Amino acid sequence: MLPDASLPASLLVLFDEFRCCFTAPTFVVFRVLAVGLVAQTGRRTVCGMLLGAGAAAWMAHDRAHRFFSTSRWSPDQLGLVLARLVVDTLVADDAALQVAVDDTMFRRRGKRVAGAHWFHDASQPGAVIARGNRWIIVGLVVDLPFSARPACLPVLFRLWAGKGSPTPVALARQAVGVLARAFPDRGIDVVADSAYHGRPLRDLPERITWTTRLAAVSVLYAPPPPPVPGQRGRRRIRGARLGTPTQIAATATWQQVSLTRYGHTVSTTLASAACIWYGSFHARAGRYLLVRDPHRTTLLALFTTDLTTNPAQIITRYAGRWSIEVAIENAKGPLGAGQARNRTPTAVARTIPHNMIIMGLVTVWYTRHGHHPTDITDRRTRQPWYTTKTEPSYEDMLIKLRRVIIAAQFIPEHPDQATPQQINAVHLAWAAALT
Repeated sequence: MLPDASLPASLLVLFDEFRCCFTAPTFVVFRVLAVGLVAQTGRRTVCGMLLGAGAAAWMAHDRAHRFFSTSRWSPDQLGLVLARLVVDTLVADDAALQVAVDDTMFRRRGKRVAGAHWFHDASQPGAVIARGNRWIIVGLVVDLPFSARPACLPVLFRLWAGKGSPTPVALARQAVGVLARAFPDRGIDVVADSAYHGRPLRDLPERITWTTRLAAVSVLYAPPPPPVPGQRGRRRIRGARLGTPTQIAATATWQQVSLTRYGHTVSTTLASAACIWYGSFHARAGRYLLVRDPHRTTLLALFTTDLTTNPAQIITRYAGRWSIEVAIENAKGPLGAGQARNRTPTAVARTIPHNMIIMGLVTVWYTRHGHHPTDITDRRTRQPWYTTKTEPSYEDMLIKLRRVIIAAQFIPEHPDQATPQQINAVHLAWAAALT
């Protein structure tokens, strides 16, 4: 299935960007598994990817398994290639990179699965404890030209090894550092939920800002007072105690602002002032941002090390953090990431990054070559109950690329004339892609 003549040229161009990450034989396997992951409509195990690519007849399944377990390639290098593609395609030349950090668990069974531990599964309601691999994910948040909401494309990954190993916060800090070194001329604006704060973030470079949600018991302090001339002793590194977010909100000065969140513009009240979160960021200067929605009883309290951006823009940036939750759901759902049954340490550490990098590659391909306004019209014609659908979902992107891959096998320039049986196979594949 996979000679160059049988793959769409638009996809081959993107594949070539990853050629530097592999040896020539390994690059062939990478291409097979990437196409199989997209084309497969059943289980996305390693053998399932071979079946999806139509390569099971000429590629041994152990060669595909060795791609994850023993072949020489780096998930970080693969992710940075995708990051450059994303930046070149969707980020302005002078803009800072918007980065989201989160973690998720992929459930696994078996005593011999590397890195598997018992964790709280936040994707399920209630206090659900399950066994699996916990991944820390760093993604680029971008605005797609055909969508009103931001999208997150995961690029770097860290597998948490459990208690006694570096914490998820330290792993996230490490991954963000890798991304910052790859783009030394750009600022990095990170958003994360309330789990990502603490000692590993105290040495962040100035060009990396970090915005996270404050816990209800977090205590903030005023900036340190200016030094008194002639006063002896060490200079103070924090000022008076401001209190918890709820205590600060009781005496804060509020202002009416318009915020853009989740594709909608709303009017709300906001309070912001300089502060120090001594318990997590030590003496690093920052600001608190309190948002009080008149239609809700909860108080949104954020801390950010960004001292220059307008507070309303920071709130909008933090709202974009939800896009990484959507990306994780798309990876587990339409893409089928996590269905491979690898067990060895190297294979486990590579399979999820590989799958989610291909997910980002699908989005880049659709942005560059696949989007057409009639995609939504066609979907609403076939499924008229989507009365409010105005934007393509990730599943729409995946189906579009799957169709293009199938159709490329029967293009007029192909040396062999398509038979009626082959043409019928295309129609059957399209029908299967819709289910």
